[in-house]
Amino acid sequence: VKPNIFFGTVLNSWKAVWVVLSDDGVEFYKKKTDHSPKGMIPLKGATLISPCQDFGKRTMVFKITTEKKQDHFFQASHVEEREFWVKDIKRAITCIQGGKKFARKSTRRSIRLPETVNLTELYTLMKDQDDGVRELKLEQDNRVFNHCFTGATVVEWLISKGKARNRPEALMLATGLLNEGFLQPAGDMSKGAESAEQTAFLDHTNALYYFADSGFFCEGYSSDEDVLLKEEFRGNIIKQGCLLKQGHRRKNWKVRKFILRDDPAYMHYYDPTKGDDPLGSIHLRGSVVTAVEYVPDAKKYDIDGNLFEIITSDETHYFLQAATAEERKEWIKAVQAVSKGGK
Repeated sequence: VKPNIFFGTVLNSWKAVWVVLSDDGVEFYKKKTDHSPKGMIPLKGATLISPCQDFGKRTMVFKITTEKKQDHFFQASHVEEREFWVKDIKRAITCIQGGKKFARKSTRRSIRLPETVNLTELYTLMKDQDDGVRELKLEQDNRVFNHCFTGATVVEWLISKGKARNRPEALMLATGLLNEGFLQPAGDMSKGAESAEQTAFLDHTNALYYFADSGFFCEGYSSDEDVLLKEEFRGNIIKQGCLLKQGHRRKNWKVRKFILRDDPAYMHYYDPTKGDDPLGSIHLRGSVVTAVEYVPDAKKYDIDGNLFEIITSDETHYFLQAATAEERKEWIKAVQAVSKGGK
């Protein structure tokens, strides 16, 4: 399973940790480059609670309680990330109970997909901007789902592109994509089709799904039109996640959740332990973003590697650190794109 950065309670204080799900436990590391984990939570006999309300203002928290009744708390950076992890950890626990090894790839056998089917290739075709499945803004149950599509649309696309001969065959392919994590459920109907072993894909116009690495986000209606129309928040979300940010005054480094929007081009940053109000915003139009190898005072805080800098058009400097080199590359590419195209 893809590792990720989370907050975790390590010795009763919240720290950013690198988390990896193995077939029998959850390992957490101080940082991505460490060779040995700081700790491991065994999943045999464990239970998982999500959402976990034990911490008041902290949202996106889930709790793993081990067989020996030890509680471990983790906080994701956004809802979709938490649900992705919760689903896989629950499946791992179920597999262990049944004496099986947890592996996300095992869904291929359980739904009898032919060995000739290349799901990665199929997913790439589905995401093609001109010829793939169109990402839309859809309304349902007083909520707006951005960058998503319906189950029926996926099935019809698979048939129209000759990837399946009929709806049952297309449904089998879509189920494979869903259970391998390429597609994710959005909205109550598609999420309700989940079971411990695998998730059923619904060929329905009210079942909503999104690409796992897209800019999907969901928003509720607000009676306060000023909030909805506030210029900075009107762009599509291009990328979101946690980064370490250097403070402007004290020069200390803190984990912040960042949301990058395209038009107008803004990056808002939040304290993930608090509510939905941003701590600040970076206007990216005309900004310059580059990878850097050295930041003054960074080593003092044990911050090293995967650093990058954003210099805005008014000469404000922001220093940030990604969890991996690949993630740094992705952020730089995304910020460069919106700084050129966004207003």
